Amino acid sequence: MADDRTINYTKGRGSQVHPRNKFRKHEYVQEHFEALDEELYSDPKTEIYYEHPKKIINKVDSPDIGMDLSMNPYQGCEHGCIYCYARNTHPYWGFNAGLDFESRIVVKENAPELLEQEISKKNYEVTPIMLSGNTDCYQPLERKFELTRKMLDILWRYRHPVGIITKNSLITRDLDILKPMAENNLVSVTISITTLKEKLRRIMEPRTASAAKRLETVRVLSENGIPVNVNIAPVIPFINSDEIPAIMKAAAEAGASSAMYTMVRLNGDVGIIFEDWVKKNFPDRAEKVLNQIKLAHGGKLNDSRFGTRMRGEGEMAESIRKLFKLSREKYLKGKKMSPLDCSRFRIPGAQTQLGLF
Repeated sequence: MADDRTINYTKGRGSQVHPRNKFRKHEYVQEHFEALDEELYSDPKTEIYYEHPKKIINKVDSPDIGMDLSMNPYQGCEHGCIYCYARNTHPYWGFNAGLDFESRIVVKENAPELLEQEISKKNYEVTPIMLSGNTDCYQPLERKFELTRKMLDILWRYRHPVGIITKNSLITRDLDILKPMAENNLVSVTISITTLKEKLRRIMEPRTASAAKRLETVRVLSENGIPVNVNIAPVIPFINSDEIPAIMKAAAEAGASSAMYTMVRLNGDVGIIFEDWVKKNFPDRAEKVLNQIKLAHGGKLNDSRFGTRMRGEGEMAESIRKLFKLSREKYLKGKKMSPLDCSRFRIPGAQTQLGLF
């Protein structure tokens, strides 16, 4: 790992570039950092934008995702994970997928109200909802806005099942809601753990909780009866691919009920952002890393093929699959997550109202 990566490296942020937003006709883009006396972009502070969408529950059309519906109370994510596929959604909001994604966050203020409106409709068909499918619902701004907590409170009152995905230990704040939901088989949690190496975590996922903190979160959740899945995602050849056994062992010791992994894929602007990052941080092996990613995805950094994109193909992908399988057999044999219960769904007050007639 390079110690002196670049004089213009923005500490505390993942992306170091500003890819062009193809939806905007005019924008200022810094093309050559080394040729400027003054930087066009200084260390960016987080800016908040407020949005009031018309709906919050989205249909998931991907057959290789475990749930059919998702909700995203925030757009953009301060965590700044360099590999995040959600970066490609930020240009639709008028921003770029690089530093804008990490520093210009859209807060959907009316998300809780929209959720209740949608699930209280007479024709609503209950099915587990993923929170979130795009950006982390427990990112730092959640501490202030509490949109996720408000949405969980609504889901609990309606006895609606939900699957939560996060890297943030802030989820333990909501144990008072999550614990009774788990007792009724209404919630499962996936904690993403990509590396146990703190130095790597700081440059790859700069504003996330440490691995130690995430493992502690797994322990706290599992001790409170909340089923936890650990997601090793993404697995990046020659960056964190050797850590699979260690992560699985640590997850099992912390009380995880299951584990999964996905192979890194770099669609759209994420490829530009990741390539810049890996060359700055790992100049000794950058080309090797990029070549192995391409070999796993049909000669490209990107991959949108259902059934293949999550695992990849070829020798490297197969060796990773075998390593994960062996590690799961060793540390999590016989363990699995139970399906969430949709039969408990109710509309609060409905039975009381019927009793009046």
